This record gives sequence, structure tokens and C-alpha cells, in this order.
Amino acid sequence: MQNLITDVPGVLVGNADDRERATGVSVVLFEEAAAAAVSILGGAPGVRDTALLEPEMTVETVDAIVLSGGSAFGLDAAGGVMAVLVERGRGFRVGDALVPIVPQAILFDLLNGGDKAWGRKPPFFDLGAAACEAASAGFRLGTAGAGYGATTATLKGGLGSASAVTESGFVVGALVAVNAVGTATMGEGPHFWAAPYEQNAEFGGIGWPYARPKDALVPRLKGGPGRNTTIAVVATDARLGKAQAKRIANAAHDGLARALRPAHTPLDGDIVFAAGTGRREVAGPMALNEIAMAASDVLARAVARGVYEATALPYPGALPAWKDRFGRIMVSP
Repeated sequence: MQNLITDVPGVLVGNADDRERATGVSVVLFEEAAAAAVSILGGAPGVRDTALLEPEMTVETVDAIVLSGGSAFGLDAAGGVMAVLVERGRGFRVGDALVPIVPQAILFDLLNGGDKAWGRKPPFFDLGAAACEAASAGFRLGTAGAGYGATTATLKGGLGSASAVTESGFVVGALVAVNAVGTATMGEGPHFWAAPYEQNAEFGGIGWPYARPKDALVPRLKGGPGRNTTIAVVATDARLGKAQAKRIANAAHDGLARALRPAHTPLDGDIVFAAGTGRREVAGPMALNEIAMAASDVLARAVARGVYEATALPYPGALPAWKDRFGRIMVSP
């Protein structure tokens, strides 16, 4: 176990980013087509090909899921992923044609200091293809992939991941690009809202503060409409139908609410995909309940890891990274 979404059998992740433009793409690639669903609880989402994920729609499985920076420009990334998958013979067959099924969500990172003057050819098609080609079991966190240009209200955001094994033995993992309108930490201090769910000091191990900071609940918000959005994928090795995947995606949103203040606002997109690779059968509703609980926990942990592992962008006025401000804090023995 690497404490990554790729601990789920059948899941690979690839990142590609552009330092000059301060943006990037992450691809969750399924070794075999997987049942998937999406749940959107924020008021400002940006998505591609998500309608087909609803339970009543014809296509049953997806080949990959894309998370991207670039706001609506970033929606080109799925095209790059599709081009690579067609070369590999992947996709939904219609006669002699193959159409890879690649839903996508995007976040807004156009005002983070990077050069966004890309003219008529935004970089996202190429970034999507590169991320797909880079997909493997190991990948970078923090300022990487879709989290490269991400921010929160007070600190640099980033790409986070975490995994867990349920009591019944199902593996559940999460990948998230944290670009929240609010904060992942309490007030002006170092403590993560997700601290109760931390495993093995994965985001510093400092736990809760002795007493809640007086300013913990003071709202800290960035930007305005369309400048935010936290986007995520949760995956499990369970065999799920689309309706079951939808239930897991809904439950996983609790992880965003535990790790970010606020979540699910009119100013966030807050999109969660859920997928099952079908390696293990689900025996009854209690097993599905375990997966749902684990999905929300690993997503909360992944959010904190994304902020904890980030490094600041090299631009004037860029937000500091958590480690820049709090990296010298030592955990008490």
C-alpha cells in the first residue's frame, strides 16, 4: 500500500504539468473499463461527458477520468486522453469505430501568475495525452498534475491522494485537486480540519489544537464565482453498478465537508467521481456501506495531503505553501 488511489487494483494515475503556464492535468486510467458515476454539489462546476454517467444512460463503463486545470479551456484534455486510448484499442465500440469514454472535470487556475496567453492553442490536449501516457502506480502529489496551479483561500492547494482497506477487505482510494474557495486549515494556524482522519502522520501528524482557535470559524474566502472548484475521484476494487457508484460519490462528498471550510457553496464546483474496477463482488448493503464510509474518510485525508505536499508557485504574490509557513512544527513524542 502506497497510500494512493493506485492501491486500488486496476487503477493507474498520470500527471502532466506546464511550469510556465502554472497548470496541469491528472488522468485516472482504468486498466479495464470501470463502472462510474458523478456527484456535483457545488454551484460552479465545469465538466465534460458527465451526463452519460447517470444510471439511466446507455454506456455502462468508462475508460478514464480526467481532472484538469485551465477552467473551460482545460476541457480539451479529455480529447488528448481519447487520442491515446484509441491508439491502444480502448473505447466503446460502434461498428468499426472506437469511442473512448473519458468524463472530465476542471478547476479554475487562470489567475495564479502563470502565462495564460496561449492564443488559439491551449496546452490541454497535449497535457491530457502526456498524462495518459505517464499513467502508472506511482505519481507526484502537491504541486503536480491538476493541482499544479490550485490554491485555497490562505495557502497553496494541490493534488492529494489517500487509500484504505475496509473491514471486508475492499480497497478504497481517492485523488483530489484542491482548489477550494475556503480553507483546509483552521484560522491562521497549521491544523487541518481533516485531522481526526489522519493516518501515520500523512499530513504532518500535529492533530487537533489543544483548544479551538478563536478565529477558526471566521470565513476566509478567495475570489468570486468561477474561480474555485475542488475536483476528485474515489475508486474501489468492488464490482459496482452505476447506481451504486452514484451512492458512493454522494457519500464521498462528506470528505470534502470534513476537510474544507466551506464546501459545496455557490462559488465552488465540488465534483466527485466514483468508480469500481470490479475485482471483488459486493455481498450486500453492509459491504457497500463500508465502502461509502471509507470513501468519505480517504477523500478528507487526500484533501489535507494535497495542501500539505504542495510547494508555492514562483510568482509575485503567490500564496505560501503549508510547509513554508508551518514546516518546522514538530510532533510531540
